[in-house]
Amino acid sequence: MILLPAIDLYGGKAVRLYKGDYDQMTVYSDDPLGVARSFREAGADYLHVVDLEGARDGTTANYDTIKTLISDSGLKVEVGGGIRSREVVEKYVEAGALRVILGTAAITRPGFVEEMVKAYGDRIAVGADIRDGRVAIRGWTETTDLMCLAFCRRMEEIGVETIICTDISKDGVLGGTNLALYRELADKLSLNVIASGGVSSLTDITALCSLGLYGAILGKALYEGRLSLKEAVDLAREMRCCE
Repeated sequence: MILLPAIDLYGGKAVRLYKGDYDQMTVYSDDPLGVARSFREAGADYLHVVDLEGARDGTTANYDTIKTLISDSGLKVEVGGGIRSREVVEKYVEAGALRVILGTAAITRPGFVEEMVKAYGDRIAVGADIRDGRVAIRGWTETTDLMCLAFCRRMEEIGVETIICTDISKDGVLGGTNLALYRELADKLSLNVIASGGVSSLTDITALCSLGLYGAILGKALYEGRLSLKEAVDLAREMRCCE
């Protein structure tokens, strides 16, 4: 299982939200590149980046910062947040993003994900942000009637290879991750599933590894010093070697 430390961007700063609430935002650093480089020094190979302003407004407000993270961090970067057109997908692909994550557009623009998968293959991932079992969109500000598993199966059918599934109720809470959700997805899908939300201990990482997930995103637990990235990376690699 790969680990992806996360940088959420707002106004060019590294921040975290509490349960997706923009009114409960904590700024952790004015230097996202410095944060990314510290992740690299701790042994990370990957980085998960979200443009929070983009996710909410459909803009590319933090594009320049993200481009710098891709080019200068030494990490393989997946990018999400407000990516709702082919032009924006192309911008991030050309900048060198490992994966471009589609979220709101996967719901609001039928056929768009399939078009992008045909054009860019496994460089396209889909974000499934879940609130009470249903998919949320527009930076988690709206909840749809579409259930998580049904949505993921639809994405699998059109050729998506990677799903980043976030339990919004767990995000930024440091209360542990939703193992039942990820167990169901691992059992019923052939997709690469990346868990996000509440991953806050080595116990969580062990449990997620045991489910056979492709990856897990680490956020607030790193910023609050609850979890050592080096220890987490070492554990994930050790479990991978033992498979």
